[in-house]
Amino acid sequence: MHRTHTCGELRIEDLGKTVTLSGWVQKSRDLGGMTFIDVRDRYGITQLTFNSEDNESLRTQARELGREYVIKVTGTVIERSSKNPKIPTGDIEIKVSNLQVLNESKLPPFTIEDETDGGEGIRMKYRYLDIRRNPVKNSLLFRHKVTQEVRNYLSALDFCEIETPYLIKSTPEGARDFIVPSRMNPGQFYALPQSPQTFKQLLMVGGMDKYFQIVKCFRDEDLRADRQPEFTQIDCEMSFVEQEDILNVFEGMTRHLLKTIHGIELDQFPRMTFDEAMRTYGNDKPDIRFGMKFGELNTVAQHKDFAIFNNAELVVGIAVPGAASYTRKQIDELVDWVKRPQVGASGMVYVKCEADGTYKSSVDKFYDQADLAQWAEATGAQAGDLILILSGPANKTRAQLSALRMELGNRMGLRKPNEFAPLWVVDFPLLEWDEETERFHAMHHPFTSPKLEDMPLLDTDPGKVRANAYDLVLNGNEIGGGSIRIHDKDMQALMFKHLGFTPEQAQAQFGFLMNAFQYGAPPHGGLAFGLDRLTAILGGQETIRDFIAFPKNNSGRDVMIDAPAEIAKEQLDELSISLIEPKK
Repeated sequence: MHRTHTCGELRIEDLGKTVTLSGWVQKSRDLGGMTFIDVRDRYGITQLTFNSEDNESLRTQARELGREYVIKVTGTVIERSSKNPKIPTGDIEIKVSNLQVLNESKLPPFTIEDETDGGEGIRMKYRYLDIRRNPVKNSLLFRHKVTQEVRNYLSALDFCEIETPYLIKSTPEGARDFIVPSRMNPGQFYALPQSPQTFKQLLMVGGMDKYFQIVKCFRDEDLRADRQPEFTQIDCEMSFVEQEDILNVFEGMTRHLLKTIHGIELDQFPRMTFDEAMRTYGNDKPDIRFGMKFGELNTVAQHKDFAIFNNAELVVGIAVPGAASYTRKQIDELVDWVKRPQVGASGMVYVKCEADGTYKSSVDKFYDQADLAQWAEATGAQAGDLILILSGPANKTRAQLSALRMELGNRMGLRKPNEFAPLWVVDFPLLEWDEETERFHAMHHPFTSPKLEDMPLLDTDPGKVRANAYDLVLNGNEIGGGSIRIHDKDMQALMFKHLGFTPEQAQAQFGFLMNAFQYGAPPHGGLAFGLDRLTAILGGQETIRDFIAFPKNNSGRDVMIDAPAEIAKEQLDELSISLIEPKK
């Protein structure tokens, strides 16, 4: 053994013990005839002391150590004269009697400290060094803790962890697949799974009535902010259940995680329909830690000569608490913010709700005090608040105002990382219209069951059909989603028909599933959590990268190993693949 104890283990009770520690040199300090070395491992830091009066050659050896050298020391635990209450080992130090360098180190390209001088690019290139830093190390340990709690919770409820294949069949629905060529089957390809969806349904047909898997999923899509081409799901499925059963199980699991990890006990999670979420917050994953609910103003703003409002499908506003004191410069800056291409608003109207009960707006030319009082009532504005109003096409305007609301929540410190506000969003539309392809797509996936009472609308008004689908939202982020599945072959065939599949296409791509339904498929449904996102939010962050050991960048590249990369022509020939020049 290269160590008898870890660098975070020794305490004042261990005085007089002879111990061996191994780890990395954090820093070195020379004080008079003494040299102090901080040695670090995953568990903590311990101070080593070298005294020239005791052993000059040993001290000389210690002074030659560089940052991140890997060393092994043997010595005696003594009481520290200048204690450090900031670290658990701060009452003791090791009087070293033997020092061995296990490996030297080049000078790292950034400091291995909690606050580092390395930018994200350089830290991703040297991720193995970044992991030595406490913020990243602790995030990975936190992820382990969350994962273990999930496994323990689900196992206690008789869920069985079952692995499903990574080499599967490509399906055109959803995001683009990552494609894997087969050498043994020239000209044919596997795909990496976007989720284990069909396989977990087949497990239900197979009688494995409670399944879970902590599993990698792969989507070859353009990476928006904080997305990864490979990510991890807590994937779950249950048989002989209805929607309520599933919500209860996984609400229970989320409650368990919050209590175990943070000591927070929450009552029953609120529920909100998709329509209500869009109407009230402008998106289907609202952050309910703060107010600023939407107030629709069409009926109280479209009766005067202000053409911008009169011609708009939707006029909608929010009341920003205490912001009536904003200067014109501050308001203009918000106007510029909503006009950015990322948001895309053409302008913004404001109303200041003064302390004396009067109103001052940017449209005083068109609206009187009685009108503005109605706007204040519709948005819930109080004296001292600032009403911000956008108008235009309904869906687009809601998305713009939602972005503004979240931005203000961040600026005003209303999105507190140690405050948790979960909710269920239910009754999602079954289908959504795609402008590019001019056809309906499944909002979740083609296997989601429609609400039976909405079935007649499939032929007459498919956009109004609701699904037995639900998302779990935490602090403005979707952390999990699922649905009750179709378990009947005829209904599944009908669903494919409405999604534009010919019977032949449906059979070719999903015949294995529909055939399985003919052999006694039970009613079933499930849910998948995004483990990376769940862990990050429970850890008080919204960035997932620090909770992934070796993440990709926004271009889907691993800059550490330089992947993806070209492969040799011999490999291509073996796979019967020839390359063409990419389009410019």
